[in-house]
Amino acid sequence: MTADVMELLREDRALALPRLADIPDPLPLLAALAAGGIHVVEFAFTTPGVTDLIAASADAPGVRVGAGTVTTAAEARDAIAAGAAFLVTPAVITEVAEAGAAHGVPVIMGAFTPTEALGAHRLGAAAVKIFPAETVGPGYFRHLHGPFPHLPLVASGGLHEGNAAEYLRAGALAVTAGSSVVSATDVAEGRWDAVTERARAFQAASRP
Repeated sequence: MTADVMELLREDRALALPRLADIPDPLPLLAALAAGGIHVVEFAFTTPGVTDLIAASADAPGVRVGAGTVTTAAEARDAIAAGAAFLVTPAVITEVAEAGAAHGVPVIMGAFTPTEALGAHRLGAAAVKIFPAETVGPGYFRHLHGPFPHLPLVASGGLHEGNAAEYLRAGALAVTAGSSVVSATDVAEGRWDAVTERARAFQAASRP
């Protein structure tokens, strides 16, 4: 499963994070994102009923769905039981790393400082998410790759089609597409063509 998710992430160089208050039906959203070229999607624990969303999405064709904002082992286990293909944390959280390892589910672990990034890697993180990326900018990724050249980094926070490519050029493995691609209005009104168009534009603009 680790290879599957990471292979998709390396290919797309992007994952979607629709951090919304309500997602009535995840399947048309996932189809719209996939049509736009984004096949790795993170549903966050800040969205009500996230485990139900994951369960409904686990077998969606061509897409790998994971759980985001995972902060406890209990959340990790609930997400995995619902069918999450990967876990994402906002910080270095040992119990989530352990839960992921116990079930063979990859963890993309949040970090900010070099110490945290190395700590996440040593806990077995499949990749390290630098969050919030916009606070430090693309240059920070170049600096991190100096001492940690083989550390897979994901940029998250403040990414959009105007700046995503800068992070990839600076050495990020992938970038996170949030509200710039998936807006609450588009989802609420079922404007799936708009989501696909935004995803496609994000992908096109983010190529380094």
